[in-house]
Amino acid sequence: MDFSYDDEQVALRDAVRGLVGKTYADHDHRRSVTAEDPGHDEQLWARMAEMGLLGLPFAEADGGVGAGPVEIGIVCQELGRVAAPEPYLAAVVLAGGLVAACGTDQQRADVIGPLAEGEGRPALAHDEPASPVTASQDGDAWTLSGTKEPVLHGGSASVLVVTAALPEGGTGAFLVDPADATVTAYPVYDGSRAARVDLDATPATPLGEAGRDLSSSIATVLDLGRVMAANQALGAMRTALSATTDYLKSRKQFGVTLNTFQDLTFRAADMYVSLELTQSMVDWATMVVATGDAEALADAATRVGLQASRGGRHVGQEAIQLHGGIAMTAEYSVGSLVAQLTLLDHLLGDGGVHLRRLADRIDDHGLVEPLG
Repeated sequence: MDFSYDDEQVALRDAVRGLVGKTYADHDHRRSVTAEDPGHDEQLWARMAEMGLLGLPFAEADGGVGAGPVEIGIVCQELGRVAAPEPYLAAVVLAGGLVAACGTDQQRADVIGPLAEGEGRPALAHDEPASPVTASQDGDAWTLSGTKEPVLHGGSASVLVVTAALPEGGTGAFLVDPADATVTAYPVYDGSRAARVDLDATPATPLGEAGRDLSSSIATVLDLGRVMAANQALGAMRTALSATTDYLKSRKQFGVTLNTFQDLTFRAADMYVSLELTQSMVDWATMVVATGDAEALADAATRVGLQASRGGRHVGQEAIQLHGGIAMTAEYSVGSLVAQLTLLDHLLGDGGVHLRRLADRIDDHGLVEPLG
């Protein structure tokens, strides 16, 4: 089976690589960008909109391009290569994906259109530190109460897409104006931003049909986010391995380069194995997205999430170890790559969560008799 990109996909990869690679070729630029709000390069975000990258997954009728999951994965991988802090996963894949899946025609026009043009930036508020956010209805009016945290890039959001428990059971999704909520933004360890969103009888607009249980749609969008997060992690792993092998070939100890020492070469080879295993799983999971089978996607997202977690942790830790003291300095890019790998690992459930989900399905296979 041929897993290589076609000509259009290669052109997309090269264009994105040229764009983000030029912006973050100098690691000091990334440090200066993440030091100030909103934590990413606004000019790069605007250029991504001009290239059509922000509208890539969405239907043309909604102002998008109508591309498939492979193309979205290409963008995520290239962002991962340079540890770009841009909120592509948060705004386009997660928040935009849920609006595209469940929103009315008018809601898609109001949210996705501005997003694709680089003028709007939705954020998905789903994770909760304690009790769930609840929705209340009074006639046609809806309000939300509770706390969402962390909300990735919530501090710079133009609209919040908030999930909440419905009065009649199930989970709905709502559009909330950030001005109506208490949004407290803060930097996270990879330099990007997150926020705490406090809701207290905050007015909200139901996404799609009012009162409808959107649990399955929310789960599918989160699974899509896991697959695309694995794509982004793959890009970061590839750069971390490349930087490590270059360092081993150039850094000298006892008059010879470090790649002369067999143990270090074997460790770099093990990093390559983890990278290739992750590449295979990411390619497979991305193709599963294209089938449109929600159950198959849930399984694929769990499996690729586990592999990306294990592979990313292995490659990141070895990159730091094999670089020695230089990897611990803020001036060197390896630390930023590992920080982003860690964030992606914990974004939608870490390796432990995925492993437990897979273990829970073992009962589906029934019992077997031991050999006598």
